[in-house]
Amino acid sequence: MSKPLFEGVITDVHGIRVGQAENRTAMTGVTVVLAGRDGAVIGADVRGAAPGTREIALTRSENTVERANAVMLAGGSAFGLDAASGVMRFLEEAGVGVDTGLCKVPIVPAAVLFDLGVGDGHIRPDAAMGYEACRNAARIVHQGAYGAGTGATVGKLVPTALPAPGGTGSASITLANGVTVGAIVCVNAVGDIYHPHNGKPLACGHLSDGKPVLCESLLYGAQPMAEPLKIKHTNTTLAVIATDAVLTKAQTNRLATCGHDGYARAIRPVHTQMDGDTIFTLATGRVDEDVNMVQLCAAAAEVVARAIANAVTVGGKP
Repeated sequence: MSKPLFEGVITDVHGIRVGQAENRTAMTGVTVVLAGRDGAVIGADVRGAAPGTREIALTRSENTVERANAVMLAGGSAFGLDAASGVMRFLEEAGVGVDTGLCKVPIVPAAVLFDLGVGDGHIRPDAAMGYEACRNAARIVHQGAYGAGTGATVGKLVPTALPAPGGTGSASITLANGVTVGAIVCVNAVGDIYHPHNGKPLACGHLSDGKPVLCESLLYGAQPMAEPLKIKHTNTTLAVIATDAVLTKAQTNRLATCGHDGYARAIRPVHTQMDGDTIFTLATGRVDEDVNMVQLCAAAAEVVARAIANAVTVGGKP
């Protein structure tokens, strides 16, 4: 297993912990980002055309609930959304959630990626796995084939190519004013992965003889199309950006939007009709400093791109 290219993890952000659980026979799993007892201001932005999400409407700036207690990312396609009920049970047992006067209701937005074609597609993340992921929550973030990235692959645009391993990656940046921005990304893209700084390919499909083949060879006509392009909706890259800055809900949504710039720097092509690319943002408000939103958004895009590079660099089995 290789070391990550870039330093830092999302749990460098004050108030954030990450829990992961996986089934290595089925090659699927769950990644949960926990935001502490008080939760964090939530935002989200969906750019892919084939998303699978839960509680996504709640993240809109005009809607009432401002804070989430956790964000869950999972494999299993739409079946994997079941794992969020396990996260809710864990949080309810801890007395965490919106107090309705009758009970506390944990707020757990979630999104899923499609990994049913890897391992055993009849075994999917469920409530028990979501609960286990919460029990595993810690500051340590395992990267590569862990959590929702366990069965993730990339480089699937070329029909005759074998995909490369995707995975889970994380990175963080601390700004001069003490505010930290971090990201965790589960990379399961139809496209190839590139180094966000020098543009060199990091992961792509390979032909049966081991020769790498880039999606760009099809997109830009460098390689003739032997057959019509037939790609199923078997992809999606998911991310959570976290910051300890004090932000409004509108600002967290803006951060999620700008985080997609990090996708575009590292994934080609991205936001396709075969992907459900989604980013959530959590703002814990633990560092009360003046925020330059342009700087914060730039940092968000950068840590997302770095986390994607880390995911495929570590890659493979642990």
